[in-house]
Amino acid sequence: MKPQLKRITAVLPVDAIEPCLPFWEAVGMVRTVEVPHGDRLGFVILAGHGLEVMLQTYDSIADDVPAQAEEARAAKAYLFIEVADINAIERALAAFTVLLPRRTTFYGATEVGYREPGGHAVTFAQFSGTDPDPA
Repeated sequence: MKPQLKRITAVLPVDAIEPCLPFWEAVGMVRTVEVPHGDRLGFVILAGHGLEVMLQTYDSIADDVPAQAEEARAAKAYLFIEVADINAIERALAAFTVLLPRRTTFYGATEVGYREPGGHAVTFAQFSGTDPDPA
């Protein structure tokens, strides 16, 4: 019998959690768990729309699992998130750095990508029969 996977959640290592929160909160994610590390947050779970993402600081990782500290600093994630309304995403994230300008792909997605404040690449994609009108 093969193992049954129940959920997959990205854990994004970041220098500091606080600067990342406005990005995730702008797209409707809310903090469900906060774990302090010294005078800052060391770990947080953000959830919304049936999705979840975790942020953990490099310092927290180093204290928790020292053997992974160096690897965590070198790792960058590339997230691909399907959305219902790409225009709403662009409006919500207007203040953030665009990494991938809006485009229509050969596989039928309208995409736009951002560099979230923790340094990770996040692409949002809307699938439909027609390209959404520009915002």
